[in-house]
Amino acid sequence: MGCGIPGVSLLPPMQDATAVKPWDSRSPNAPVTVRGIIRGRALEEQAGLDMNMTMIEQELPLNDDVFERFRVLVYRECGINLTDQKRTLFSCRLQQRLKQLGLKSFQDYYDLVVGGSDDAELTNMLDYISTNQTEFFREPHHFTFLRERVLPELTIDKTVRIWSTACSSGEEPYSIAMTLSDSIAFSSTWNCRVLASDISTRMLAKAAAGQYSHARTNSLPPDLVRRHFLLGRGNQTDLVKVKPHIVNMVVFRRINLMDDRYPIKSLLDAIFCRNVMIYFDRETQAAVLARLSRYLKPGGYLFIGHAETMLGISDSFHYVAPTIYRKHD
Repeated sequence: MGCGIPGVSLLPPMQDATAVKPWDSRSPNAPVTVRGIIRGRALEEQAGLDMNMTMIEQELPLNDDVFERFRVLVYRECGINLTDQKRTLFSCRLQQRLKQLGLKSFQDYYDLVVGGSDDAELTNMLDYISTNQTEFFREPHHFTFLRERVLPELTIDKTVRIWSTACSSGEEPYSIAMTLSDSIAFSSTWNCRVLASDISTRMLAKAAAGQYSHARTNSLPPDLVRRHFLLGRGNQTDLVKVKPHIVNMVVFRRINLMDDRYPIKSLLDAIFCRNVMIYFDRETQAAVLARLSRYLKPGGYLFIGHAETMLGISDSFHYVAPTIYRKHD
């Protein structure tokens, strides 16, 4: 039995990623919401960047002046430093969007992005240039620490609030939920919620569906797969679907990490912000960490990526273990 709320249907409706309904831990059914777009999602994860990836042939040139305009725009909106080394990747990924729109130049596309009455095309642009590499139980020592260190500290209140700030296609928040489900005895008496956010509306939709290639679970223990996944039948034998007791614990939303405030009412026990800050400069890293710390309980935990560090950036946390920090009491 999981930490979720019983009685959900086998195929739950997709979460609305745009409604604004702030999270209140006093109500276990209250959805967590946010406004706007996550600006803080990394353009690509450093470890997964493959410059030999299949790219669309560059038919439209991206000159220095226009690239600099995009660089300033992305930094302002996302806090991400779009370096010269990423210019080719940026250009190749946007070629397809320019073709779809029938545009003749990157300047025309830039004018469309900045001249729109809303953020719709900005969102589309960020979706195209985002890389979403993830897997179930990536960096497994984080989930061991969650099970052995974090959860025993919450046994009195029996309430768990965790935020996955860059959830991609959902493997990270579902891994968190599976860890909660497998670690808590008499879990039906607990109130567990995982907030999951990403910049890509396409990824949020995929994550909320909870359906994956069977191959994505090949590295997982067979008993874990049996507990938490439904196996496809008929012409869908190559697919698996996360079971409702896990899906029900997770709420998918869009959050702007660059906003001064996040519409989250309940303080969090832990935040997973992994492989995001490496794409920020130090000033932006410090600002984001300061905001994240406001939403953590005193003594709450922050999990970061293996290529990231907080040394000399924030004094709100102290080191606990590799890539794991704790907010000062």
